[in-house]
Amino acid sequence: MTAYLTAVTVLTAIIHLVNTLIYAVRLAGVRTQRLAMAISLFNVIFLIASTANLIQAPLMSAIVENAINAGLKYSGGGDLLTNPFYQAQLAVLDRQIRVVILASTAGTILGGLLIPTTVKIFVRGIMLLEDTGSVPRILLKILLAPRSLFRLAKAVQLPQPGRFRDSLCEPLRIPVHFLMANILVTGIWTTGVLSALYAGALNPQFRSTAALTSGIVNGVATVLAATVVDPTAAMITDQALRGVREEKDVRQMAIYLALTRLLGTLLAQAFFIPGAWIIVYVVRLIT
Repeated sequence: MTAYLTAVTVLTAIIHLVNTLIYAVRLAGVRTQRLAMAISLFNVIFLIASTANLIQAPLMSAIVENAINAGLKYSGGGDLLTNPFYQAQLAVLDRQIRVVILASTAGTILGGLLIPTTVKIFVRGIMLLEDTGSVPRILLKILLAPRSLFRLAKAVQLPQPGRFRDSLCEPLRIPVHFLMANILVTGIWTTGVLSALYAGALNPQFRSTAALTSGIVNGVATVLAATVVDPTAAMITDQALRGVREEKDVRQMAIYLALTRLLGTLLAQAFFIPGAWIIVYVVRLIT
């Protein structure tokens, strides 16, 4: 199971890294005045996160199933939840899941640090897409001209502490409720599946039902994102494209969204166990 946990941890970090980089895509779109092309180009990278998510979910489920099956094996037919061995298995599982949540924090931090680099790469990528007309042609051009990769490597740049500090000291020009909602959405979304899987370990006889409730939990986060976070981010970006706002407002938004996303992954640590028990309660009501 150690190999599975390592794989899940790495995949989780990748998922949150990619989801953090979308904030840079909006800024690159405003800078080039080609937002639709920027988002289209990002969708290619988002496939990486989607693939990682498809692999991560069954691996995490396998870790939980292994803990449950080990408990069933050594319970001797008695009450599983009061069995000392199974309680130890639950404690181990708790620590493992918290490591996975911590990986989401690490991926978000790395994504935030790579925002300046991503903006530069996407600005160049958008121009290449406009010249070539398709992503496969961009890839072919890079393969035929390897020097392009070296030029992209030179674009790697960590945020300058001074500029980051200045952005935080500037007056806030974006809605506070929008940022608070992003913390909540990230917290729920980060722990939704994990809490549902752990709820299955707390209520083994109905673990399939518990696992399926993750769709409901993540649905709450999706509704909040679709009604509060995404429309506000789109409005600020469009206003910058029309000249109603300055580009620095979008840059400030990217920084604060990355920060609130980071806080959301930390909040997920607090949501994890209460969320699992809420799911257990709901499962017991419906079964």
